[in-house]
Amino acid sequence: MLRSLLKPTKRKRLLFFLLVDSLIFIVSLYLAILFRFDFGFPEHYSVAFRTWLVALLSAKLLTLWLVGAYRVNWRFIGIKDLFKVVVSLSAIAFVAFVFNLYFQRIGAIYSLPKSVILMDYLISALLVSFFRISKRVYLEILQGQKGGKKVLILGAGSTGERIARELLSRQDYLPVCFLDDDELKVGTNIHGIPVFGKLSDLKRAVKECGIEGVIIAIPSLSHRKVREIFESLASMGVKDIKIVPPIEKMPSEAISVKDLKSLSIEDLLSREVVKIEESDVLEFLRDKVILVSGAGGSIGSELVRQLMSFSPKEIIALEIDETELFNLEQELKGKLGYTKLKPAVADVRDREKLERVFKETNPDIVFHAAAYKHVPFMEFFPEEAIKTNVIGTYNIATLSERCGVEKFINISTDKAVKPKSVMGMSKRLAELLCLSMNGNGSTKFISVRFGNVLGSRGSVIPIFIEQIRKGGPVTITHPDMERFFMTVSEAVLLVIQAAAMGEGGEIFVLDMGEPVKILKLAEELIRLQGLEPYRDIEIVFTGLRPGEKLSEELVSDTEKLSRTEHPKIFKVAVGSPGVKNDGLIDMIRELLSGDGESIKENLRRLLNKLDS
Repeated sequence: MLRSLLKPTKRKRLLFFLLVDSLIFIVSLYLAILFRFDFGFPEHYSVAFRTWLVALLSAKLLTLWLVGAYRVNWRFIGIKDLFKVVVSLSAIAFVAFVFNLYFQRIGAIYSLPKSVILMDYLISALLVSFFRISKRVYLEILQGQKGGKKVLILGAGSTGERIARELLSRQDYLPVCFLDDDELKVGTNIHGIPVFGKLSDLKRAVKECGIEGVIIAIPSLSHRKVREIFESLASMGVKDIKIVPPIEKMPSEAISVKDLKSLSIEDLLSREVVKIEESDVLEFLRDKVILVSGAGGSIGSELVRQLMSFSPKEIIALEIDETELFNLEQELKGKLGYTKLKPAVADVRDREKLERVFKETNPDIVFHAAAYKHVPFMEFFPEEAIKTNVIGTYNIATLSERCGVEKFINISTDKAVKPKSVMGMSKRLAELLCLSMNGNGSTKFISVRFGNVLGSRGSVIPIFIEQIRKGGPVTITHPDMERFFMTVSEAVLLVIQAAAMGEGGEIFVLDMGEPVKILKLAEELIRLQGLEPYRDIEIVFTGLRPGEKLSEELVSDTEKLSRTEHPKIFKVAVGSPGVKNDGLIDMIRELLSGDGESIKENLRRLLNKLDS
């Protein structure tokens, strides 16, 4: 605490409060004597006055310091802060009253009339309390109604109340009403702001109250309800929409206006809280050396960030892109001070280099996220997809087996289900490789399959946003195109949970929710930028690209899903591919001898044979 007070702004605030409180305590005792003796000051009480003044002034300032009365924000002083002040002054008054009685009985010159002690307490408590709320009174009552954009706050709970209270002291937004589904709150007033009705009264409230902006102050609100609210507001032309963070991202301190953010596509697609069995995961990861391949990518980098919180002994971040690896190291070591990260620049296709990395680090657990992922691009370079996604997986998997790694977790994709693209076929072969290797040694091989990650590099959302920024058009391959979406943090948490659960030989599938129409996604992104689709920004259809499907699936017709102990993680019932890993990799290497089209054709034949 002392260190924080050394900051200039805090030191000035502390000195200001100490000075004002000192003046109040001096004045309160002086006024108490004047009131007691009809505004006269008996000379024989001068010694007692000086003695009590020093004692009370010191005791009051010290006590208020100890209870934290000088660490509050003047603008946001609350009832709890005032309660601390009053209780502290009451305790001092009680002690002073007892000592004064003693002085009176022994006839000491330090005694004062009992009424002086009581009046000093009442005057000091009143003046100190008024001084502390004076800034809020000035900002919220005298200045609070000067204007600003009229906003509606959805949610009249503690979060909405605090945001409204802070907005009343600002000039940019003016809260004019609340909406809340709690019947007991409807019709009441909070800081003079009426609770207009329920959330279902949104359109009526916007129209009747002249609403220009909306603040969604319900952290637990589902993405379906957020989307419904957004669509309703968009239809009425309300473009300024702010939202509080979801529950799991709420600040540790009380929320304030600075924590609000503009509504994003993530809020429309995914706001549900993902819960994992943290004790099981902690037991699985604590004090382990963990290697993450593809650590510079969207999934790999988030894996590294999330793994940090489970107390591993060391995290080996393996990545071929040295720029992304450098950026990750700077973020974790520079900004967060994390010292257990060990970067390794290496290509999963370079078996010799991988052997050195494994020998030097001796990992306990491997998360394999390195892969080529862009579907159309891999159609032109099928041999590269096989070399990285299949042979690269074989390299790191066999080295994991040789070095006695406990678990190898292969990050897969929904495109591996009934694959049409080279990328999907290569990821399906990686799954089959892991299945074929499980049981050969002590290493447990697990695959985790999921769909698109929101905002990942090269994904559709950043591309759309860039197209909107340039004024359009937004390009979509087909009006019926749809995909599964999940936030990167949600996907990674579930991958870690699946890794902790896996016993080897499983393919886990994450619950991705309902598929999202890409056309609707583009329209919502345009509206989130305050524009209107087809009027401000055109949407054009370019036709399916090589290897693309209109929709993806998470399981094939021959696979059966079964539940696990986690509601968002399912397990695919699969059998062994019937070929040992060495024989399988030999078949795959043979594919590389032909040209691009023959590689694709032979790849399809091999998969049909293995999956039949």
